[in-house]
Amino acid sequence: MDKLSYQPPYSTTPVIVNLVAQISEAVGRLSAQTDAEKVLRLRRINRIRTIQGSLAIEGNTLSEDQMTAILDGKRVIAQPREILEVQNAIAAYDRFEQWRPEVEAELLEAHRILMAGLINEVGVYRRGGVGVKAGAQVIHMAPPAGRVPALMQDLLQWLFVSEEHPLITSSVFHYEFEFIHPFADGNGRMGRLWQTLILTRWNPLFANIPVESLINEHQADYYRALQSSTDQTDSAPFVEFMLRMIMDAVLSSTPQVTPQVTPQVTPQVTPQVKRLLGIMQGEMTREDLQNLLGLQDRKSFRERYLLPALTEELIEMTIPEKPNSRMQRYRLTDKGRHWS
Repeated sequence: MDKLSYQPPYSTTPVIVNLVAQISEAVGRLSAQTDAEKVLRLRRINRIRTIQGSLAIEGNTLSEDQMTAILDGKRVIAQPREILEVQNAIAAYDRFEQWRPEVEAELLEAHRILMAGLINEVGVYRRGGVGVKAGAQVIHMAPPAGRVPALMQDLLQWLFVSEEHPLITSSVFHYEFEFIHPFADGNGRMGRLWQTLILTRWNPLFANIPVESLINEHQADYYRALQSSTDQTDSAPFVEFMLRMIMDAVLSSTPQVTPQVTPQVTPQVTPQVKRLLGIMQGEMTREDLQNLLGLQDRKSFRERYLLPALTEELIEMTIPEKPNSRMQRYRLTDKGRHWS
């Protein structure tokens, strides 16, 4: 394929640049700390978590235990459609490391496996119009069916020639794929599968990092980021969201290492607190921290990031006697520096 003029509309924000750097560093640490035996142990566990997270977003109610039983060939009492969704997803994720993300025929084959027995139009682009609904309201009308083949060819060719970091290209591809909505059904699970495939081609560890389970926990934010990107004609909001999910998933997969410090109790550091500690430099305001983390919700930042770090004495206020001062800054403690 040659380079072409098609370029998905996205901007590379400071938040995106910062997250790419953080994730790359965290993946490097994880690669150094993960031995082959542990990879084999985690593969099965995280594959089920990945499938459960992705299908739960689409309304599948089966638990991880039930999905594990299906994987083991055991009988599970549940809706036949939900069991078939799991069986198809297991088959797809077992095959996906063989697929090349830029090859259209392999993308269509993945859809055929993932949606076999669930819809009639498997392994082919849709022949009719589709829309995305939030309740009874249509929030996105996908491009006409006649345009889908050309749009997908442009997108796959861009993916092949793009010189952006795979963390960015995978997230942009995911958004553009959902915008085009190329299939009659299964677009959400296919978009998440294909982003994981792109990331796995960058680093094989992503085959065992359950990003989908975190997306499932933040479904409202997932759809909000999609809508915000559509409204702005710029996929940056969605890219930022996906990179935050990837960062949290990588940190959750990183083995806990006890720091060489003297406190008697080792704090349980969440992925959110790890991210906060990782971006702190010198004395910083709350606004500085939120901006670098790409967070807009002040309450969520305070409850999930700031207060846990303060409680564990990993960071401290510069004006502790006036916690609400407009001059307040935050900095790492000695204890926090061992975790950052």
